[in-house]
Amino acid sequence: MEKRSLGYWRRMLRIMGWWHIPMLGFVRPHLLQLDDEIVMVSIRMRRRTRNHLKSMYFGALAVGADVTAGLHAFYFADQQGVRPSFVFRSMKATFHRRATETVYFTSHEGSKVEAIVRQAMETAERVHGTVTVEAHSASGEHIASFEMEISIRI
Repeated sequence: MEKRSLGYWRRMLRIMGWWHIPMLGFVRPHLLQLDDEIVMVSIRMRRRTRNHLKSMYFGALAVGADVTAGLHAFYFADQQGVRPSFVFRSMKATFHRRATETVYFTSHEGSKVEAIVRQAMETAERVHGTVTVEAHSASGEHIASFEMEISIRI
C-alpha cells in the first residue's frame, strides 16, 4: 500500500482529538515528522498546558509521549492495510527538568515498532514492546525520557 503524506497524518491526529480522544483536542499536539524511522511531535506551552508553577502539566507531557509512541503503530499498520487494536500497557517517565516552553517529543524506533506490527499480523496474537520517547525543550534542554510499553493486536 502507498505511504500516506504527513498532511494526512496531521488531519488524522486532529480528527482523533475531535471525535475519539478529547484530550488530544484539548492539548493540540502538532505532528512535525513521521517516516519509517522517526516520529516528532510538539506541544506548545500555553494556558491549557501550563500548571500553577508555569511549567508544562505532567498530563500534557504524557499526551506528547502517548502520541509519539502510538503514531508509528498506526503508520505501519496503515501501510499493511490493517487496523490495529492498540493500547499502552505501561509507561515509565523520568523527568530531568521543568518544561517552561514548547516541548518536542521524538522517537527513533520505527524499525522496532514495524517488527512488532509484523509479528502481530503473523501471529494474530497481542504483541508487546517498549518504545522510548525523548522530550526536549525548544532551546534543546532534555526535559524527560519515557518508556512506553505498547500492545498491538491485528
